[in-house]
Amino acid sequence: MRARIDEIVFDCHDPARLVRFWAALLGGEPVDRSADWSSIDPPGSARIAFQRVPEGKVAKNRIHLDLDAGDVDEAAERAVALGAVRLGPITTDDHGRFQVLTDPEGNEFCFVAPGGE
Repeated sequence: MRARIDEIVFDCHDPARLVRFWAALLGGEPVDRSADWSSIDPPGSARIAFQRVPEGKVAKNRIHLDLDAGDVDEAAERAVALGAVRLGPITTDDHGRFQVLTDPEGNEFCFVAPGGE
């Protein structure tokens, strides 16, 4: 039997803050299970959880989310208004367009539009 993703868990400093950022971005209701654990279940996506850890982020993520945005420009502007930070300009290559950003705790993610817009 193959495994399937139940949820994607991010280590963080403030789970309640991050769950609200991601819920505003992706949809779904924030659930605070405890002071150290929050999650959302965005429509059409895997559940995402945020777990408090004592150490801060010190290096680039080893994994990040690519989010199909349709309109990369519009999605990035909305994310920035919610507290994200752009990392460089929107890039276009043979695979489409993408924008790299960080969430309020510095976790990288991308908005992508495969094949261009």
